[in-house]
Amino acid sequence: MRLWKAMLAVGILLLSSTAFVATAPSAQALDNGVGRTPPMGWNSWNTFFCNINESLIRGMADSIVSSGMRDAGYEYVVVDDCWMNPNRDSSGNLQGDPTRFPSGMKALGDYIHGKGLKFGIYGAPLDRTCAQYFGSYPGATGSQGHEAQDARQFAAWGVDYLKYDWCSPSGTINDQVTTFARMRDALAATGRPILYSINSNSIHSKTGPQRNWGDVANIWRTTEDIQLVWNTNQVNDYPMGIQNIINVNVPLAGYARPGGFNDPDMMEVGRGTLTDTEQRSHFAMWAIMAAPLIAGNDIRNMTAATQTILKNPRLIAINQDTLGLQGVQVAGDANQRVLAKRLANGDVAVALFNQSGATRTISTTAEAVGKTGASSYSLVDAWTGATTTTSGTISASVPSHGTVVYRVSGGTTAEPPVPASNSLVSTSSGRCLDVPNSNTANNTQPVIWDCNGAANQRWTASGQTLQSLGRCLDAPVGAAPGAKVTIWDCSGGANQQWTFQANGTVRANQSGLCLDVYNNQTANNTPIVLWTCTGAANQQWTRR
Repeated sequence: MRLWKAMLAVGILLLSSTAFVATAPSAQALDNGVGRTPPMGWNSWNTFFCNINESLIRGMADSIVSSGMRDAGYEYVVVDDCWMNPNRDSSGNLQGDPTRFPSGMKALGDYIHGKGLKFGIYGAPLDRTCAQYFGSYPGATGSQGHEAQDARQFAAWGVDYLKYDWCSPSGTINDQVTTFARMRDALAATGRPILYSINSNSIHSKTGPQRNWGDVANIWRTTEDIQLVWNTNQVNDYPMGIQNIINVNVPLAGYARPGGFNDPDMMEVGRGTLTDTEQRSHFAMWAIMAAPLIAGNDIRNMTAATQTILKNPRLIAINQDTLGLQGVQVAGDANQRVLAKRLANGDVAVALFNQSGATRTISTTAEAVGKTGASSYSLVDAWTGATTTTSGTISASVPSHGTVVYRVSGGTTAEPPVPASNSLVSTSSGRCLDVPNSNTANNTQPVIWDCNGAANQRWTASGQTLQSLGRCLDAPVGAAPGAKVTIWDCSGGANQQWTFQANGTVRANQSGLCLDVYNNQTANNTPIVLWTCTGAANQQWTRR
């Protein structure tokens, strides 16, 4: 669903360390029996927008089967916005548009099921869908006040997947959690296993990256809508290209697990504009990030190149691995990223992603991605299937915007590389480093506050950056003692790199100054500054 410019951006996290720490996500994944691996399927929006009807959807289901997409794992056929009659019936029930879907939605679901596929449908939690909000489709058929009724209707039609799209500037993130949970519970009450997909970002501040939504939904959108471009230089704002979305989604790896996955939006593979190299990177990065693989192209007329990408069995196997882990960045800078994803059989999938404008050699080691204890390791190229061996170096010449993926076997495998998310507790006060009022605007100055475990007190230490609410802890360039510490869009700069020292202090790598509770005060709302490192109690922090 196309989303318009919104109010809040979420930063890029560029890492520079090969260390990794295991930690549990803060929310448990939704235990509704579905989404144990990222869903795979097709959605009507990217190619057809509102121009959908019964014949089109049935024909697409036919093509998913005849093209071999179903056998490759693509099972959900998701009918996006504009399927509904603009008016509910006299009992308040949703209806299919009688002109577009004359046989009705249950008949459509039956047809899809008859092809060995699953039926997905679109809804909205407030009064209107996105198309209705923007006046491109009539009516106001959102589920607000009809959650239980609509859930029962979906179940009666045989729906297997609900895409639920916020589409309003109103509501706090807590309002969103409450509202999305209302449909979660209504779906559960039907007794039918329905995969629950939510998007909190539509026409709204970008709340998707601000919490682990795994307690609410099976998959949750993390970014603005995907567009058919590589890079628009947006942080998390409309329009979003492939590169921009990767920048936002990579740091959220700790949230993914069976039953709950970050959703960087539907794929643009096979829709033109992107080069073959960029389309391969798009698919490879979605696979390594344990993202839903929801195709958005016209399945009926795919080129051989498109089919080669979308049906790649080695990348699909990496994506569908039963551990349900998202690949974690173990090294990287503005030009490149190295991601590692531990797999159920002990292998590790490694992606070497070239973000730069020229071919470059990208290298890592078996040890850096969690493999040890062997004199040699087997590398299977996920694109070619070719097998090579290495004593430890993992390296490739990668074209601009390209991604090389290896499946690494041999030796023993460490715990999965997951960024550590902790509270930072000031020794002098016992209070936590806090983003005041969860204000994610650039230049917001952190303070100390009573520890409460909320997201605005959780700091993800990935490489040498510290991130909260999608922003990075930032020290001004050329900082002197007393300089204000802030949160800012993540840039990968040295002024956003920090070192935890043995005496409990946290040192800014660029300036050499330490995080300091201003003037050794201990009251709530005391600001955080930089100061010459002394090791005093107001400069000591404990991670918990």
